[in-house]
Amino acid sequence: MLTIKESQEQAWLFQWAGYYEQRFPELRLLFHVPNGGRREKREAASLKRQGVKAGVPDLVLPSPHGGYCGLYIELKAGKNKTSKEQDEWIELLKEQGYFVTVCYGWREAADTIENYLMQPRTTILKNIS
Repeated sequence: MLTIKESQEQAWLFQWAGYYEQRFPELRLLFHVPNGGRREKREAASLKRQGVKAGVPDLVLPSPHGGYCGLYIELKAGKNKTSKEQDEWIELLKEQGYFVTVCYGWREAADTIENYLMQPRTTILKNIS
């Protein structure tokens, strides 16, 4: 039985995003948070000192729509479940006004992003500096 990894699902999602950038220019802002994966202890300690935090969702779209400040997606492949740390981050981000969800596969993530971007843009005060 063929198992598809989250990294492959994510690659397919970014391929989709590249294709739809003309329809949704905000997709240029979509990015991956490279927190996951196994690392040697030394590298993990170094990354932790630099601010890497366990459980942060995989994908971020910092574009305000539908009354939210932005979108975070935890992307899963197959029947993988979220970790305790991921569940905590999901709740913390929701409390801050973000739309946060878990998507199983790139197609569900693409549908979520498209539906999110079709919502009216959230009015945000401009950063005056």
